[in-house]
Amino acid sequence: MFVLAALLLFSAPALFGQSGDALGTFTPYSIFGVGDINRAGTAYNKAMGGIGIGLRENRLINILNPASLTERDTLSFMLDFGVNQNNIYSKAGDANTAHNVFNMHHIVMSFPLYKKSAFSLGVTPYSSVGYSFEERETDPGVINEMGDITYRRFGSGGITKAFMGASMVAFRNFSIGAEGIYYFGTIDRRSDILFNSDATYRTINTGSDYVISSLAAKFGIQYKKNFEDGLSFTAGATWLMGRSLSGDYTRYAYATNVNGIRDTIYSNKTESAMMEIPSELGIGFSIRKKDKWLVGADYTRQDWTNAGFAATPGVDFSTSVSNSFKLGFEYIPNRYDIRYYSKRITYRGGLYYDQTYMKLNGRQVNSMGVTLGATLPLLRLYNGVGISVDMGQRGSLKNNLVRERYVMFNLSFSLHDLWFIKYRYD
Repeated sequence: MFVLAALLLFSAPALFGQSGDALGTFTPYSIFGVGDINRAGTAYNKAMGGIGIGLRENRLINILNPASLTERDTLSFMLDFGVNQNNIYSKAGDANTAHNVFNMHHIVMSFPLYKKSAFSLGVTPYSSVGYSFEERETDPGVINEMGDITYRRFGSGGITKAFMGASMVAFRNFSIGAEGIYYFGTIDRRSDILFNSDATYRTINTGSDYVISSLAAKFGIQYKKNFEDGLSFTAGATWLMGRSLSGDYTRYAYATNVNGIRDTIYSNKTESAMMEIPSELGIGFSIRKKDKWLVGADYTRQDWTNAGFAATPGVDFSTSVSNSFKLGFEYIPNRYDIRYYSKRITYRGGLYYDQTYMKLNGRQVNSMGVTLGATLPLLRLYNGVGISVDMGQRGSLKNNLVRERYVMFNLSFSLHDLWFIKYRYD
């Protein structure tokens, strides 16, 4: 029932601000490949620059390394639900745009299995496609002959990731985990030519539709060593299995007259989605002072060089090796203070630098940012509200690229309960 409800929620269109189009993101960089890849993790991870491969936390769910699931109270059940809002400010040449996008981000639950083992399942977006461009013909010769012409390009959809993971303590200080992944979703990309002043010309619609449905897996390992004075060191690694995405890829071209009658010029459907998610290797570590502070770092690498994508006409686009560097910290003044609420809050911050898989005009598109956040404790046990702010920039104004500056707000609700308790008295 949980999985069915989650799939229905994530299959619904996202809300899109300042436009009538329902888009999950709004960025011209989503026109390529699998689109704009989501920053993985809950508000807990995102507040610390996105780290998580080397994190172990018994109060919150860490979805970045399946091996971390064993760090929990034996009888604890945890649920995490999150939403985000992304405010994107783009500039290319003299053109400026601003868009606000609000989405449900994730829902994930985790509970114990047998002794030192645990299980999780959840749904979160993997990538999003959202863009809309419009340009009018400016060539006087074309206008004199064919009248007012408008060119439009539109894209929507994305890939969602549903997963089920399990973890166990393999031997002293080591935990291992595995995650089964199901990628699904649709991506629609369309180009239109509209003849606004001459009804003898028909509107031309061309585009492509992707329907994704594919399985993959992710594996993780963590090592934790405790020292005196509450200090501990954790190191972890993850490996995502590469996968050529299964599904259907349809290319089409139609001509539509003023009466709305559409003639098919071209339509071709293949059973290859023409998309690929390559394998990814990640490593990370953290140093923790129990109930006081933590510092950590992650590095991930994914080689998209040979990823098979359909060509983007008129654009010098190629794929590259993506690298991501992340640093983060958290600080708790006094987790058990009974007088001042502000001292029980967990404060977090971080930095990141990403070399994305996109290369345009021979230049790799990079992004960087700073993050801040906190977990606000609620009621009993480990219930809390996680908040984070991600402020960053992608691209630049050089080499005919688009510069994007964004502010992303993330909100997570973390619920905690105890199962299988035998009460001594009724």
